[in-house]
Amino acid sequence: MNAKPSSTPGPATVEALGNGRFKVSGPLDAETVTDLFERGDELFRGATQLDIDLSGVPEGDSAGLALLIEWLRLANHNKQQIVFRNLPSQLAALARISEIEDLLLPNGSPHAAN
Repeated sequence: MNAKPSSTPGPATVEALGNGRFKVSGPLDAETVTDLFERGDELFRGATQLDIDLSGVPEGDSAGLALLIEWLRLANHNKQQIVFRNLPSQLAALARISEIEDLLLPNGSPHAAN
């Protein structure tokens, strides 16, 4: 009997790339956001600017959108500049229908310039 490979994506991660740049990989959903929030909270401390690349995020749901809003809130609280780059279309659509697109996207564009 052959086992089917799992279609479940691996765990989501956030990694520091240096100079206030970070990369998020994996799905942003109810199963991943708590760990990502805690990891991001650790990594973002001390940075004056947060440049977060989401090009490694294949999908996201309302929990993923809530994570981005929470990171935005935390950055504002800590007086940090925050930019989300390469927001996946699924999350951009959720932000648009929630009328918070302007909070997450520079100039309302789902794909900020690199």
